Amino acid sequence: MSFDILAWLPAGISPLLAFGLLAVSLAGSLITAALSLGGGTLMLSVLALVFPAAVVVPIHGAVQLGSNSGRAFVMRPHIQWRLVLWISLGGLLGSAIGGHFAAQLPENLFKLAIGLFILFSIWAPRPDIRTKGPAESFVGGTVISFLGMIVGVTGPLVLSFIRGIDDRRQLVATHATLMTFQNTAKILAFIAYGFAFAEFLPLILAMVAAGFIGTWIGSRLLLRLPEKSFRYGFKIIITIIALDLVRRAILSF
Repeated sequence: MSFDILAWLPAGISPLLAFGLLAVSLAGSLITAALSLGGGTLMLSVLALVFPAAVVVPIHGAVQLGSNSGRAFVMRPHIQWRLVLWISLGGLLGSAIGGHFAAQLPENLFKLAIGLFILFSIWAPRPDIRTKGPAESFVGGTVISFLGMIVGVTGPLVLSFIRGIDDRRQLVATHATLMTFQNTAKILAFIAYGFAFAEFLPLILAMVAAGFIGTWIGSRLLLRLPEKSFRYGFKIIITIIALDLVRRAILSF
């Protein structure tokens, strides 16, 4: 019996492109585990170049769920649970509301929103949020998850709520846990609004497996990489991709 890899891939995705997506998933998880941020943005940018915009956010959420849950598991001794509860509860409400808007957004506006938000998340100064009470965390989690249903990547906003953590390992582990809960809520919302994950499931699972390998490698590089120079080069690459997404969206109007 011969194995036909095309039977396991979504329509229009070649084996070469699939392997490329696996490589991006591995690299994205490695980057996030090593530098605490950036892998999700890389993944979203590449997916937006490959898939229709309405498909990008659900697939990104599913892959990020696997990647972040793997990262949280590997680094579980460092999770700061006191910071997780209220942001995650707000995420349930934000995902439910945001899913309603995402289901009605036109393709070109979807892609434009993704591209602009990527540029914002890369270059805008991170908000300095000092309040960490339950009410502020719940509202913040709601707003962040609402945006996540539309633009996909909200890691920088989530990070703003926990940036006071000094230990880099605790920061990465807590961020991964928060993103795990947010992406779980995101997937449940997309399922409720009718998105069919079955066609993409084999590819998603393969990307999750590749991401777990990247997490394992990145967690061991956490304190070794020259962060400043790497982040600058990473910003340039992501900016070019995001500008191309914006260009495509504008030309489609």
